Amino acid sequence: MKTKIYFGIFSMIFYFLKKRANDLVLKNKLMFEKNVFIGPNVVLDTEYPWLISIGKNSYLAKGVVILAHDGSTKLHTGYSKVGRVVIGEDTFVGVNSIILPHVNIGNNVIIGAGSVVTSDIPDNCVAAGNPAKVICSTSEIIEKHKQKMLLSPIYENGWTSRTGVTEKKKEKMNEDLKQTMGYII
Repeated sequence: MKTKIYFGIFSMIFYFLKKRANDLVLKNKLMFEKNVFIGPNVVLDTEYPWLISIGKNSYLAKGVVILAHDGSTKLHTGYSKVGRVVIGEDTFVGVNSIILPHVNIGNNVIIGAGSVVTSDIPDNCVAAGNPAKVICSTSEIIEKHKQKMLLSPIYENGWTSRTGVTEKKKEKMNEDLKQTMGYII
């Protein structure tokens, strides 16, 4: 019985927060261009959404958090930090990454999953870690994966739970991926 009550309360809170976040984005002019994908459970700073800018063809994966303010100094100084966050065009931000205030991420950038971006990332780079550091160029990582694709299993549409993958395909994928990584559209 308690589980149902907690779930009901959680559902109402989630609905309220999601609606409030959507309303704030529309009212407070969060700036994002065409073809921006914002994945599930992405948190965009609802206190200062007008300080967040996302360039065209960019992708924020599940659970990304973008903060334009930071209250860590409030207790000691009486003031919170606040700063713009700019994400360039053609940029991918991986699952559960956190982007802190006063950060500029360039164009054609890949941010690895779980990264904490505390400082600027230049154009055409791959960055990962906590704190995120540049590890290579975007073209290097793309070329590396294009070469791996020549020797790896490739899966077309119909190989995800969302598209109704069959048991036979699941077994094949499990077998194929015992020793290597594959790629899917």
